[in-house]
Amino acid sequence: MIVQKFGGTSVADTECIQRAAWIVAEKYSEGNDLVVVVSAQGETTDELIDKAGKLNPNPSKREMDVLLSTGEQASCALMSMALEKIGMPSVSLTGWQVGIQTDSAYGSARIKAISAERIKAELDRRRIVVVAGFQGINGFNDITTLGRGGSDTTAVALAAALNADLCQIFTDVEGVFTADPRKIPDARKLEEITYDEMLELASLGAQVLQNRSVEMAKRYGVNLEVLSSFERKPGTKVKEVIKMEQSKISGVAADAKIARIALVGLRDEPGIAFKIFRVLANAKINVDIILQSIGREDTKDISFTVARGDMESAAQVLSEHQNTIGYTDISVTDKIAKVSIVGAGMMSASGVAALMFEALYDEKINIGMISTSEIKISVLVDERDADRAVSAIHAKFFG
Repeated sequence: MIVQKFGGTSVADTECIQRAAWIVAEKYSEGNDLVVVVSAQGETTDELIDKAGKLNPNPSKREMDVLLSTGEQASCALMSMALEKIGMPSVSLTGWQVGIQTDSAYGSARIKAISAERIKAELDRRRIVVVAGFQGINGFNDITTLGRGGSDTTAVALAAALNADLCQIFTDVEGVFTADPRKIPDARKLEEITYDEMLELASLGAQVLQNRSVEMAKRYGVNLEVLSSFERKPGTKVKEVIKMEQSKISGVAADAKIARIALVGLRDEPGIAFKIFRVLANAKINVDIILQSIGREDTKDISFTVARGDMESAAQVLSEHQNTIGYTDISVTDKIAKVSIVGAGMMSASGVAALMFEALYDEKINIGMISTSEIKISVLVDERDADRAVSAIHAKFFG
């Protein structure tokens, strides 16, 4: 039992779909049961968002889900047609036909259950099942979508539900690299990486896998492989435990889709941080890096980062609660980027942070905020310095 997922670049046009179909056919001809998950073609999702915006600048999330789900529906039908053309028995199914049940968080729904009975019935007939990724259905029988990169989550969830032997994620790169190979020519492909490292990289801006798909793969022990649909080479295996000997870090990532908010002149007393982050939590706004200054003259400042898409909402809700929170000024900027290094080897290696900061110093790149964990270090820099920072750090560790 193999689940294969093909991203938007892998099904971007007729030639790409035909190439993907032959990859599927090869595995099927070896006697495997095949479930294929597809994303929308190329820039289809962005084009649909643009069309919606021209009609209504603020459409409901429910209607957006109905619209955006059509991209994957078209891809799965086209893939099934391509398979039929080369003599492979196949059937295309949408998220609701597969039985992917989600909650009602339109635009970022989470999978609650998968019935998979229809898939099993089709596999018993020796058909290749082509599934529209990125979508499901909620308790009201409304179409929902799983958020950007949601087809990865669809594939991993199906692999878990079907107890698949392997889940392959096909993309336009040969696997997981130490940095984005499209920006860092010297980036190295990793033969394998732990779930935890991959989860950190995915959360910190690496665009290879959606972070929720990695979380699910770790939880259910899905055997995951990232590889290219354009080059027939081994990819990167994502697993619980990798080789004993490894470098200090596994990769460098940058995320420019963030914003920093600073609240100035807060009272230096217990409960202020609670008031701030309760307001944001009630507004369903996630917070990442947090920095609190040392109190002075009975006041302090608190800075934190949010997703760029949440910047205006966060600023508005904080402004509405200014009297309750008790700050004197608010500063908001989206001209920043988060640059991070990730590696399980950091836990047993000294001097990793010093090397990272040395690389930034050599390039005269200023650091705004710093966040650390056992396997990652993140810093905020000016967005104009992001690519240069990644290049310098990568050269320092992998040069």
